[in-house]
Amino acid sequence: MASARIDPGVCIGHVHLKVADIARALSFYRDVLGFEVTQRYGTDAVFLSAGGYHHHIGLNTWDSKGGKPPARGTTGLFHLAILYPTRAALADALRRVMRAGISLDGASDHGVSEALYLRDPDGNGVELYWDRPKGEWPKATDGSLAMFTRSLDLDALSKA
Repeated sequence: MASARIDPGVCIGHVHLKVADIARALSFYRDVLGFEVTQRYGTDAVFLSAGGYHHHIGLNTWDSKGGKPPARGTTGLFHLAILYPTRAALADALRRVMRAGISLDGASDHGVSEALYLRDPDGNGVELYWDRPKGEWPKATDGSLAMFTRSLDLDALSKA
């Protein structure tokens, strides 16, 4: 039985992460990436936003205070993806990450987007990316998307 398609106006509203240490997680999401704190729940949870939304990222230690990242080979979050509005904004994020001494796991050009891959202090995968204009997305001869993965020129991006 075919199911009805989801309304095209639906988007992912926020991600809520279990972390081991709120202060350490804040030093990454607030101090490095630049998200703003919108609300705190005592010392065990905090909500962060870009641009005044109620929250894009929730962080809590309710079941994870002092915990360790999940072991490799287990299920769970692969990464959260943070979409930047422009290539220049992604370049700014790259410079922030580099200034903080955070190493990248990878950097890719996917044709539709350019992406940086790294880990937060709790080992959660984080993708920082921007989408090229839809009219520039690579297409196959049948009109379907023809995404790819190529190395991203970080020097060129950092100068954007």
